[in-house]
Amino acid sequence: MSKKVKAFVYNFLSFALFFLPSYYLIQHYGGLSITGFFIPITAFVVATLLAPKFQAVQTRDGEKLFMKWLLRKGVKEIK
Repeated sequence: MSKKVKAFVYNFLSFALFFLPSYYLIQHYGGLSITGFFIPITAFVVATLLAPKFQAVQTRDGEKLFMKWLLRKGVKEIK
């Protein structure tokens, strides 16, 4: 599997890891102020902000996978 495909899969899984619980929490504990179509939109925004971002980059040493996260300082190389 190429690094670009791994980055795509990791991005999808990390987004889903934050989207599903936030959707559930907003739906059940969000109160009456958030209803209808705004529940998935709010969960989408929360997951987009909190999920780590993965990217494959071509370097002199070959293709490498990097991760950047709001809760972690800097960029980390994934092996």
